[in-house]
Amino acid sequence: MYTGRIIGRVVATQKYPTLEGKKLLIVQPTDASGKDLGDPLVAVDTVGTGAGEWVYLVDSKDAGFAFDEEFVPIDAAIVGIIDYIDLTEPEVK
Repeated sequence: MYTGRIIGRVVATQKYPTLEGKKLLIVQPTDASGKDLGDPLVAVDTVGTGAGEWVYLVDSKDAGFAFDEEFVPIDAAIVGIIDYIDLTEPEVK
């Protein structure tokens, strides 16, 4: 699981049947502080996100588990919207 920010959307009128009605969004991966990491990717939205929102995602085989009622051929799924992240400072010894 990792974090990202919604930076765009993909409009596709022709899709694999189990992708019908699902929103495809472009996500910029981020670190826990919100700093951009790596290249943007396309993910399927499962929680109703919108432009600019900070989200968390799953990828690989786990992404398909977000749609357990059917097989959906995807590489990434948005499974939550982040309200905030509370980072704890490491203990100094």
